[in-house]
Amino acid sequence: MVLRSRILSVFNIFPLFQSKAQFAVVSRSFFGRSFTLDVSALDGHPLSGNLSSEQPEKCGDKRRKHDIDVIINKVLNAQSESEVFQSLAQDIECNKIQITHSLATRLLHRFQDDWKSAIGVFRWVETCPGYKPLPEQYEKLVDILGKMKQMEKMKELVGEICENHLVSLNTIAKMMRRLAGAGEWKEAVKIFDELYKFGLEKNTESMNILLDTLCKEHKVEQARALFLELKSHIAPNANTYNIFIHGWCKIKRAEEAEWTIEEMKGCGFRPCVISYSTIIQFFCSQNKFYRVYELLDEMEAQGCPPNVVTFTTTMNSFTKSGYIDEALQVAEKMKVAGCKPDTQFYNAWIHTLGRAGHVEEALNVFTKEMPNGRINPNTSTFNSMIAMFCHHKQEQRALEYLGILEQSPYCKADVQSFYPLLKLYFRDGKTCKCLNILDDVVKKHHLCLDLATYTLLIHGFCRGNKYERAYQLFKEMIGQNIRPRYVTCSLLLKEMKEKNMYGAAEMIEDVMKKMKSPGMKNCSNPASNEV
Repeated sequence: MVLRSRILSVFNIFPLFQSKAQFAVVSRSFFGRSFTLDVSALDGHPLSGNLSSEQPEKCGDKRRKHDIDVIINKVLNAQSESEVFQSLAQDIECNKIQITHSLATRLLHRFQDDWKSAIGVFRWVETCPGYKPLPEQYEKLVDILGKMKQMEKMKELVGEICENHLVSLNTIAKMMRRLAGAGEWKEAVKIFDELYKFGLEKNTESMNILLDTLCKEHKVEQARALFLELKSHIAPNANTYNIFIHGWCKIKRAEEAEWTIEEMKGCGFRPCVISYSTIIQFFCSQNKFYRVYELLDEMEAQGCPPNVVTFTTTMNSFTKSGYIDEALQVAEKMKVAGCKPDTQFYNAWIHTLGRAGHVEEALNVFTKEMPNGRINPNTSTFNSMIAMFCHHKQEQRALEYLGILEQSPYCKADVQSFYPLLKLYFRDGKTCKCLNILDDVVKKHHLCLDLATYTLLIHGFCRGNKYERAYQLFKEMIGQNIRPRYVTCSLLLKEMKEKNMYGAAEMIEDVMKKMKSPGMKNCSNPASNEV
């Protein structure tokens, strides 16, 4: 963390220099030969906001951060939603806090992977004088309960929202998707059939939500059967067919996807970039690159030239399949086509360059091409840079970019921002640095850990002989209904037995017996679970 402080100190004294050249000289002497910041490259870049003027934290920001810290510290030791509610309701300092929409939303985000705390905090917020939660906040809580497989509580909450006439189609969409994700797809269909009970109607939009819900859970044939029943009195639109194209590709039936494009044309709808890009992504995943190029040609012939979404999808797919050279060629094809890149494309390009070992080229994309094109980076852009530096064991550079991200007014760090550094430190045996990072994640940024991060931490601390911390994290994980991987349980159980911690070993064995219980969240994360 020392290097990060040094970086931010230099950023803060930038206004004292009369020229960027002068700043560049001082930055070189400050950081040493390992770091040279090309300030001119950041003209117009969102990072330049941090360089051009000091940004002192406003009093209101400090107050909000203090309020969040107070609430979180009260919640952390509670074991149930009622305990969470009581601990907040009975606390003098908490009851002095003025609840705002921003504060309530941030608290729900903080506890999005901890349903007990989320519902306890929300119930307390509801009782605060002068505050009325937004419909979007109820929807967020519905989604949290559904994600954590608390289906009965989710249904109860939706019933409560319905009584207050706050149910929207978005609320129902979240409910249907979580039910289908839990294997209760017939319940999702039942909810669609009973939309009138919520004051909603069956129309093209609500039908598409149901079809999309089923297709995303591999129930494409069931979705198709429902569509054939419904289309006589609910008119489909182009999105309806795109949903099926995606669904057929998801279950690896590309022939039906291509047939759906023909059906789409026959019904008077013109296939769009999304229609083709979905199939292109599938053929990339199957390494059928000749079909990818055929479809790109077909798009041109149909007067639907590839756009930035197509190129981004193609590059991501090539990279994921390990065809790095082909992925890099996509960037050249895009330039030739005169297609303007966006943030998502640059994120994919930086990731691909990192995989190819072209670190300096990726750095050039971030510091020169993006600002020259007036393209703002987002959290994923920073995460790609941090992950790339960590992969190539360039710890200082990773910390530099994490420091900039933490100070950025445009985007915020998330758990994935810290994951590569944790992985790097564990590999290098620097478990103390992992503890510092973990402290930042939880206490400074108020982030919830996900399955991938818990897994990495528990395995890493076991290997670093910090088994008590590993067990503490395991208990925290179980308390949040996040289902651990079996290999994690086995590793920790072995450690507990070797250290004669028989009570802990018994608890882990009980968890392993309950692994098949539907009450424990079986989630995955887009990040690698590799440990």
